Amino acid sequence: MPKHAYDELSRPSVPHLKKRVDAMVQSGNMKSMSFQTGSREAKLFDEMTKNLDRGIKVIGKGEASALALAIVNGGIVASNNYCDIHYYVKKYSVQTITTGEILEEALNQRLITEGEGNQIWLEMLKKRRKLPANTFSGYLQKDLLNS
Repeated sequence: MPKHAYDELSRPSVPHLKKRVDAMVQSGNMKSMSFQTGSREAKLFDEMTKNLDRGIKVIGKGEASALALAIVNGGIVASNNYCDIHYYVKKYSVQTITTGEILEEALNQRLITEGEGNQIWLEMLKKRRKLPANTFSGYLQKDLLNS
């Protein structure tokens, strides 16, 4: 996880996420990454956060650092907010995964039930997360229609 994104979890509105991330870092399943001033990652970060290309939307530091690290290291960006990052995803051919895809994979691997997926989805909507359907079941139905 990029350090900028990790720092965003220190806000009072998301302490539950910080606890989960801290547990994953402690268990060795995740690490926090940063980059050096002047590095390729830093230059990409500046491009995305300082509007160096006029007319291109500036994105948040968490999204920009995740994208910069993914571009340089061949990583995958997990995002709820694809509309903010799509320009850079396309420009740099970054692989992404959405909340819906993660929950669908968890369902397919029997890690969660569809009901649990709906509950997780509802909690995210309560926190004003932008999601492509009103329910996880609705997301699955749309996904089936598009296959």
